[in-house]
Amino acid sequence: MRAYNLGFISDEDIYNHVKETVLRYSANIDLKGFNKNIIDPIKLTFDAKVYGRTMEEVVASECIRQMDKSNNNHIGYFHQNLFRYAGNGWSVPTQGFDVVNEGRHIYVEMKNKHNTMNSAASQKTYMKMQNKIVRDSHAICMLVEVIATKSQDKTWVVTVDKEQFNNDHIRRVSIDKFYEIVFGDSAAFAKLCKTLPTILDDVIKELGNSTNQNTVFSELARISPNIIKSLYLLAFKTYEGFENF
Repeated sequence: MRAYNLGFISDEDIYNHVKETVLRYSANIDLKGFNKNIIDPIKLTFDAKVYGRTMEEVVASECIRQMDKSNNNHIGYFHQNLFRYAGNGWSVPTQGFDVVNEGRHIYVEMKNKHNTMNSAASQKTYMKMQNKIVRDSHAICMLVEVIATKSQDKTWVVTVDKEQFNNDHIRRVSIDKFYEIVFGDSAAFAKLCKTLPTILDDVIKELGNSTNQNTVFSELARISPNIIKSLYLLAFKTYEGFENF
């Protein structure tokens, strides 16, 4: 194993964590998964004609889009579970808050992007944190955002029914600032981002193509050799007039 020299996590731990995330990362899709929410063949037809693409290209793009839904969750897994290796009292509970340090009374909810929570979700999360600081006067609760609007560690202000609520014990923190809190290195997150492509290259070299399998096209071909016909029959096979489509 090559030396990654991150300083705040061992070479073996970061390699295994990236590998575990890659193995979770969805590169497999079959026709059942592709059509889980019923594909819209009319939209795919418009996409192909308007953008000057073949139907095969449009279906391939749709496969990637479908897989991307679950992969966003796996990226969340990557960010959250890295702190299993932090030591010094940091843990990743199976329920409750996403990351916790009981000794330092720090309780964290993590989000990948600053705009992923609507107003109702923000209020619910804020109330969860309010409840925690009522029960523990020393508690510091943090909403940690990987992709924040800027580097920050500030009081989180929430508006409920046009009334603003804020408490210095409830913070809104960008991931770089959280890495500094956890690891004591202000550049720790930047070091990870710089090294991540190399680690991924090493992991994928070990795994090869064992994580990639797409059977959508072969399964569509069983319906009809004509991919457009297959897509329409997939969605509309019980509709009137489609028995001779």
